[in-house]
Amino acid sequence: MSCRTPRLPSWLPVDPYIMALIGTVVLAALLPASGTAADVAGGASTGAVAFLFFLYGARLSTAEAVEGLKHWRLHLTVLACTFVAFPLLGLASRGLVPYVLTPQLQSGLLFLCLVPSTIQSSIAFTSIARGNVPAAICAGSFSSIAGIFVTPLLAAALLGNNGGGFSADALLKIGVQLLLPFLAGQLLRRWIGGFLTRHKKILGLVDRGSILLVVYTAFSEGMVAGIWHQVTPARLGALLAVEAVLLAAMLALSWYGAKRLGFGREDRIAIQFAGSKKSLASGLPMASVLFGAQASLAVLPLMLFHQMQLMVCAVIAKRRARDPLEGTSGSTASRETAPVG
Repeated sequence: MSCRTPRLPSWLPVDPYIMALIGTVVLAALLPASGTAADVAGGASTGAVAFLFFLYGARLSTAEAVEGLKHWRLHLTVLACTFVAFPLLGLASRGLVPYVLTPQLQSGLLFLCLVPSTIQSSIAFTSIARGNVPAAICAGSFSSIAGIFVTPLLAAALLGNNGGGFSADALLKIGVQLLLPFLAGQLLRRWIGGFLTRHKKILGLVDRGSILLVVYTAFSEGMVAGIWHQVTPARLGALLAVEAVLLAAMLALSWYGAKRLGFGREDRIAIQFAGSKKSLASGLPMASVLFGAQASLAVLPLMLFHQMQLMVCAVIAKRRARDPLEGTSGSTASRETAPVG
């Protein structure tokens, strides 16, 4: 008799990077950095965050961004979902404290609502669903750029002292660690853009390795400070339930809201996938700068939401791929570019 190895359904994506993140959290729980090691890890984490945002700036094509502005209504709709609708729902979650969420978890949930949208997964799911792929590329890029400026300002306004004590000094750190490297990358793009394109895979590993270092440092600080004693399994279950409701609300709002605004099927797909997602890659480094020692609890909701959105949107994308095409939908470019999933 032969034994079959159990396999997960094809529609259920288990991101290997999420597994790496979980392994990093476990490592921080078992072997947290303390003393001199914590100082070294903190310095390396600060350098890694600056390098990440330098790469973000160097990779952004200014010409592509200008070209994408032609579809301004779609991009404004995605930005409204990301930086208006999401934060309003995050603020509404304050009514769940202390009965459902602790104040710390609610602050992390609100921070999740403030970070920009994803790029890679929005494009991938839009392509599978036969949506407007060029619009998804530009929408994700614009959201990431806006997030560098908007997310810290929204966090300072909405989180206040719950976010680790925002002040002029904190905003200065944001400028030095995030904005300056990003602008430096933009200025140097003409000289290093070709190198980055040729070594995309290697630099992608550097990206992810840097974020793993940020996660290890944040969760080590949380372990040393003893903040994980504040989180019980019941609270984690409640957080997952709240995030499921949040994701469902944004998926429905972005889809039916875009339909109400008169967008065609392909554009609605791009709006739904770009407008309902949150970027782990952008959010983790920002949290390390904004929250300091409280970053581990702040990024927990984002890490859980990231995997949830991948799983749910994979199912939606496969179903959208079976929908009949509309003859008058948004952009012919997507029909030429996007493969049928």
